[in-house]
Amino acid sequence: MLKISRTCAIPLHELEWRFSASGGPGGQHVNTSNTKVEVRFDIANSPSLGPRQRERLLERLGPVVRVVASDTRSQTRNRDLALERLQARLADGLRIDPERRPTKPTRSSKAARVDSKRKRGEVKRLRRAPPDD
Repeated sequence: MLKISRTCAIPLHELEWRFSASGGPGGQHVNTSNTKVEVRFDIANSPSLGPRQRERLLERLGPVVRVVASDTRSQTRNRDLALERLQARLADGLRIDPERRPTKPTRSSKAARVDSKRKRGEVKRLRRAPPDD
């Protein structure tokens, strides 16, 4: 199971894996091993998601989430990295941002702002050259 949040877990059999040869420089080993990992998760047809979870993920991520990992030369490590990235992307898609309530500045914060502006103006006034008489 891939644990996304407290209320969401996805069975690994719902993930579609694809392996291919990584690009970039290498040696004799690079032509024979498929270390690049691509994992896909079909949000639209997943039975493990609830209706609200599915709706939120479809709105934010689309019908299919695709993650690629080709960072290391080990297919096993790239599989782990791909699962971590998929988990992070789905968790971010399910996160609910708290509603922001606008606030007004307090009387003391207004006074502090005006006081700091006055002090700054005083510093600049003292830097000026004395007037010519």
